Amino acid sequence: MKHQIRKLNFWIVLGVDLLLLVAAHLLAYVIRFDGAVPREHLANISVLYFLLPAKLLLFHFFGLYRGMWRYTSLSDLVNILKACVVAGFMTLSAILLLNRFSGFSRAVFVLDALLTFLFIAGFRIGLRISCQSAFCLPFLQDDACKRQRRRRLLIIGAGDAAEKITREISSNQALPYMVVGFLDDHAAKIGQQIHGIPVLGPIADISEFVFKTKAQEVLIAIPSANRDQMQRFVELCRTCEIPFKTLPGLGEMISDRVSIKTIRDVSYKDLLGRPPVRLELDQIGKIMAANTVLVTGAGGSIGSELCRQIVRFHPATLILMDASEQNLYQIEMELLHEYGFRDYVAVLGKVQDKTLLESLFSHYRPTVVFHAAAYKHVPMVEGNPWEGVYNNIFASKRLMEVSLRYGVERFILISTDKAVRPTNVMGATKRMTEILMQGFCEKARSAGAGTRFMAVRFGNVLGSSGSVIPLFRRQIELGGPVTVTHPDMTRYFMSIEEASQLILQAATMGEGGEVFILEMGTPVRIGQMARDLIQLCGKEPDTEIEIRYTGLRPGEKMYEELITEGEGIVKTGHEKIMVLRGNAASLEDLHESLENLKRFASTHDAEGIKAELVKVIPEYTAQVSGSVLPKG
Repeated sequence: MKHQIRKLNFWIVLGVDLLLLVAAHLLAYVIRFDGAVPREHLANISVLYFLLPAKLLLFHFFGLYRGMWRYTSLSDLVNILKACVVAGFMTLSAILLLNRFSGFSRAVFVLDALLTFLFIAGFRIGLRISCQSAFCLPFLQDDACKRQRRRRLLIIGAGDAAEKITREISSNQALPYMVVGFLDDHAAKIGQQIHGIPVLGPIADISEFVFKTKAQEVLIAIPSANRDQMQRFVELCRTCEIPFKTLPGLGEMISDRVSIKTIRDVSYKDLLGRPPVRLELDQIGKIMAANTVLVTGAGGSIGSELCRQIVRFHPATLILMDASEQNLYQIEMELLHEYGFRDYVAVLGKVQDKTLLESLFSHYRPTVVFHAAAYKHVPMVEGNPWEGVYNNIFASKRLMEVSLRYGVERFILISTDKAVRPTNVMGATKRMTEILMQGFCEKARSAGAGTRFMAVRFGNVLGSSGSVIPLFRRQIELGGPVTVTHPDMTRYFMSIEEASQLILQAATMGEGGEVFILEMGTPVRIGQMARDLIQLCGKEPDTEIEIRYTGLRPGEKMYEELITEGEGIVKTGHEKIMVLRGNAASLEDLHESLENLKRFASTHDAEGIKAELVKVIPEYTAQVSGSVLPKG
């Protein structure tokens, strides 16, 4: 039935085109001779028998009958213009060759071409307007043309993003929105229109305009908004007591694509307000494209986002390695079905497995290795320090050994700000891993190998496993209380997308042995973060949702640092990346401590592990805290 309707539509439009072509030619004569067409020229109208088929064939050639008329665009109008110009040129050339225009008026055919364009283009535009208005032509009605009950949408911002969203909404009647106005603080925009919809006034007057337009929802369409601006927008929206959403920041949107699909609820990373990352895409492409890339911990927060970013650069093979079956399956399905990327290998296993690593490197020969697998939960590792030693130190050492042996070009260790002046086992093991990385770098240089070892150190990422935000959200859903360790505790935060993009950027800059540090901005008070999240969920802190302070947990410190005293910090060519250069210990100097750590870990000797880590990392302040097992 649908096929028959489409066929009927074609014939109806074709019939209208024929009538318009005839009308254009006749009107050309009327205009040329001021309404009094001489008798001798009336016979020339018979040229339509040849002109009509020629024009219809050209229309078909230029694709005028292959498009969907309700989506007529500028490109369709250009095709109509091309067809009319070619038809006019061919007609003039044919008559010139046949009788050198004896008895014909050249002006008639020029006017015919012009009127043909105006009539055909006007008809197509009329079809589009009819489908986007409150009524549809009966022969063009379908599900997309049927008027639906749509939500009245007020948009904050009157820039490019707002224009693209409005254009998409207006061209697709199936979307459940109807834009009723824009708000913007630029005085020059107020009173102007976007696609016929007015810019009503400043954002501060949102409550007034929500009432006047009867808006049912608000969209914040300013992807470049900073932290202070987003906090202001959110506070203003909350006073209107209607739902509000936002577009993701520029750092989240690949290639700056804006679409109705990108609309989502406001999240804490919007309030974080970090500017988009500048990436040297050509440099990243050189080390990623057509190469084999291995990501350990590929199912984790950072590892999975690294994979999403890496596939943009079309590696020959992406090796996903993770010890968690569920996490590995999720990132595998996401890359396959959402990104359409098939050149991957999912390896289920632990980095500690020496035999697995040997087989993996021997068979696939990775060129670049991102080592994101680690135990990172501070209190958990504090209670199980031997696992931190096995997973963070010895697994990393084993991966570096096999990377050096098989000629990996770049090895990037994902580190943490907790490695700076550590007060917990997790931070100490990560600092130990940084020292090992620099030791392997010296070994590679001594052996004349080409492997470049480097580390990237940064603070907390929003929404990662073990992050406070998922915990806070769950506590808010349950009605509270929201538990905060201390009112003065601060942490550095960045989004997962930003961290992963900067890791890729840093990977292009390393010559070997560097510890890159990412610019983390201003530290955030965890107590204030809890308050912001409660408000984002539409609740009031302290009254509707209690905030309860519980005290520091084992291994935690009040403030995190990014640089240890004595480390030399040097700026790089990227404004968000710095590099730390310190004195690297040789692997021979670390041999005895590594053997001791292995022995203490095998006997679950938590105090022995901490004491040995203090010997290697003098700035480590070990805390007296009980482990889950007594010394074996």
